[in-house]
Amino acid sequence: MLLIFIIVSIVAILLSRGMKFLERITEFSKGAGQKDLLLMVWIFVLAGAFAASAKAMGAVDATVNLTLQLLPTNFLLAGLFISACVVSLCMGTSVGTIVAFMPIAASLADKTEMSLPLMAAAIVGGAFFGDNLSFISDTTIVATQSQGCKQSDKFRYNFFLVLPVAILVCIIYLLMGSGADEVAAGNVMWWKIIPYAAVLVSAAMGMNVMLVLLMGNVLTGIVGIADGSYTFMEWTASLTAGIMGMSELILISMMAGGIFALITKQGVMERFMRLVSIKIHTKRGAELSICLLVGVVNALTANNTVAILSVGDIAKQIATRFGIDPRRSASLLDTTSCAVQGLLPYGAQLLMASSLAGISALSIIPYLYYPMLIGLITLLSIIVLGRK
Repeated sequence: MLLIFIIVSIVAILLSRGMKFLERITEFSKGAGQKDLLLMVWIFVLAGAFAASAKAMGAVDATVNLTLQLLPTNFLLAGLFISACVVSLCMGTSVGTIVAFMPIAASLADKTEMSLPLMAAAIVGGAFFGDNLSFISDTTIVATQSQGCKQSDKFRYNFFLVLPVAILVCIIYLLMGSGADEVAAGNVMWWKIIPYAAVLVSAAMGMNVMLVLLMGNVLTGIVGIADGSYTFMEWTASLTAGIMGMSELILISMMAGGIFALITKQGVMERFMRLVSIKIHTKRGAELSICLLVGVVNALTANNTVAILSVGDIAKQIATRFGIDPRRSASLLDTTSCAVQGLLPYGAQLLMASSLAGISALSIIPYLYYPMLIGLITLLSIIVLGRK
């Protein structure tokens, strides 16, 4: 994946017109170093450090043993999905939810011999439930502000659109997990659960994801050194190893930002948006165009918040022109962007999940029922409502 992005970046720089070579490099670098992207990089760094240090001091194994004691094996998939839904709804970030749950899911898959990509998909799907609905989610805030409606109004409208999907996905995971053999849980060393418990509770309370991860890293050091799991030097070594494990993810994210910056500088996105808006003739076509705009930009930027921010103004113009309720247009922007982002193998969420689980991002995609189905239900709602 990294090699592909390196090649695409070189091609994008070479094919950019109207700028000197040095100017192309400068524009690419600006895109790779934009503020929102660098903030995400810090999250990747802290997440990698926490995952590695927590595993080294036994926090993951202790949490897995506790989970196996509390939940029958055939309920694990659905239980992970529901837990990720609740935490992401409170936390407002899909990436933070994936960071908190993925090491647990990976260890559970190893102990129960269940499919690791399937378990990873349950976490990613649940993470996007909250990303789409939470009052403190960036996507919700940007979508409602750009369309001029209240977050509470958009929440109610959006909730009844995606709730049936969440219930259906939960049933699917229950059926898929029904044939799993029961696995005996090991002894739970309660003190080792402290870092994970603190991370999950603080995340559910809505604490900033960077503060959550910073606190988790500190707690792994305190608990691990206190109980003799590792020395101070071994703790710092595990932190370093975790950070280095995120290097590919960081580089891919930065190159994606640079590529989009060059595309934007060339005016490609502006021409695309103008072309789409001209071709609209009906209300159904207007709603489809809003979804198309945010979906294409999302695929290019690999960031659903940036995608909504980029097309928000033109989506508002289209909605006003064809009498689309602001709640509806905000819901279309948010839900479509989450559906697309949830299926991008080079998006931050799948890259993070695959990195923490040690598998390919592509192997997770076939099991991502929640992003697939919210995209489908959004399309069906346009078709059905358009007939009315």
